[in-house]
Order: sequence, then C-alpha cells, then structure tokens
Amino acid sequence: MVNNIAVIGSSGAIGSAFTQQLAVLYPEATIHAFSRSEPNETTQNTSHYRIDYADEASIEAAALLASKYFPLTMIVIATGILHDDGVEPEKSLKELSAVKFRRLFEVNTILPALIAKHFLPKLSKDKRVVFAAISARVGSISDNHLGGWYAYRSSKAALNMIIKNAAIEIGRRNKQAVIVGLHPGTVDSVLSEPFQRNVPEAKLFTPEFSVKKLLIVLENLTAKDSGKCFAWDGREVEP
Repeated sequence: MVNNIAVIGSSGAIGSAFTQQLAVLYPEATIHAFSRSEPNETTQNTSHYRIDYADEASIEAAALLASKYFPLTMIVIATGILHDDGVEPEKSLKELSAVKFRRLFEVNTILPALIAKHFLPKLSKDKRVVFAAISARVGSISDNHLGGWYAYRSSKAALNMIIKNAAIEIGRRNKQAVIVGLHPGTVDSVLSEPFQRNVPEAKLFTPEFSVKKLLIVLENLTAKDSGKCFAWDGREVEP
C-alpha cells in the first residue's frame, strides 16, 4: 500500500502534476512535496516544504522529515534542466563548454544521485516500494540518431546508470523494490518551450496528461523492471 510519498521538485510543471494527482490517487497517503519555492500552505493530504538543492545537508534533512513517522513507499524526483541563462543545447562540437557540462550534470545527474543517497534508505524494506526519477529518451545511446545536445544527453545517460546501480543495491534489501527512470514525452513546460516548434501537436503533452500516463506505468511495474527506464506509453527506453 502506498501510504507515505515524497515528491522532489514539486513546483515544476511535472512535479506539480505528480503532487496533485498522487493526492487524488492515494487520498489516505501522506505526501511530502519539496521544492526550492518558499512553502506557505498545506493542502489536502499534502505538506509543502522548501529544500536547497545546492546543500546536501538540506537534502538529508528532507529525507529525515519525510520518513520521520513512517518509512517511505514512493519517491518521485521531478527535477531537471535542459537550458538556462547562457546554457543552450549544443548543435555541434564547437558549442561544447565545461560550463554547460558542469551545470547540466549538477542538476540532472549529481542532484538525483544525492537525493537517492539520502532518500532510498528511507524506503520501506518489507513491501513494494517505488523510486522514480524523470529521465529522457535522449539519454538512450542506442536511440540516438540525431546527435547534438551533448551535455543534456550525457547527463541523462549518466542518470540512467545511477538508477541501474541503485536498483541493484536496493534490490538486495527489498526484493519488491521498483527503481526506475521515466520518460514523460515532450511536455508543454518552460523546459521544452524553446524546442516545441517541430513537435507535432499530438505529441506535445500537458503535464497532467503525461503524469496520468506515467502513474499508470508505475502501477504496472514489478521488481523485474527495476533499473530500467520507461516512457509514458509503458514502453521500455533502451539503454
């Protein structure tokens, strides 16, 4: 039974949709929503808290807070970055820079790894539990047919390896654990806005639609799926 949930990155488009839909899907659960925004509300069965992603002590404190009374049964990481001030996806080798790589790996790889470090040990060890991090199909090496986006692709591929490693380790303690990456499709958000021009209308999803599909995917996964990455339509994203 899902009764204690943590959502990290709850103020973003996907994170907010996860928080809202989980509150409806599991009305008896306690939901801890963490974001960089200053919290000032508690809604339904959801409590909102501020977290400082740049401070590992803040991440550790968040994990302790979420698991203070009960072990966690579901963790969702909805943080991520594709572009930022002065950081845009590269179209060619000449656009590579250490600054871009450091920034994208910091947010897309290192942060989820540190969240996993502190939150995964707080999962229940005697029942089905879920740890899901938003990844991306472009992190697939075998599916890369267009090239470009060096830092973003690499940071998501590295995230997928962290998920695989964590699945092996946590699986030794809980045979029912499901540790996965999720590809939400192209979601209408600040992250994707500059790159929506060539996306067919039917393939540009609202956050609510994408998360609804992802929650169905999560409900149907078992321990044998742990360590893999799945798209919104339930299909596995090949490494």
